[in-house]
Amino acid sequence: MLETRGRVALIAASDAMAKAADVEVLSTAKTGKGLTTVFVRGDVVSCQAACEAGAIAASKLGSLAAVHVIAAPHPQLKEHWPEIIEVVSGIEPKGGDNAICQNYR
Repeated sequence: MLETRGRVALIAASDAMAKAADVEVLSTAKTGKGLTTVFVRGDVVSCQAACEAGAIAASKLGSLAAVHVIAAPHPQLKEHWPEIIEVVSGIEPKGGDNAICQNYR
């Protein structure tokens, strides 16, 4: 997950993430106070590369809030973010372990 201040930066970051690595853009969410978040999934290395590219794109616009990669998210996270964790659980992309790029303010 990668969080930005504003929608334009989120679109730029999402585009950079999708182009930089073999990841799938899962969804976006407004998190309040002008912050927006994008979720991607893929193998750990791809998520790390995608998050790095997205962070660079959002930083160029001065709008990066936070970024984080969680390898193999714990199943209990499904209670809080079912729309994201259900998509990740039980799927093994190319290259091994599942990962979700996730961020915190």
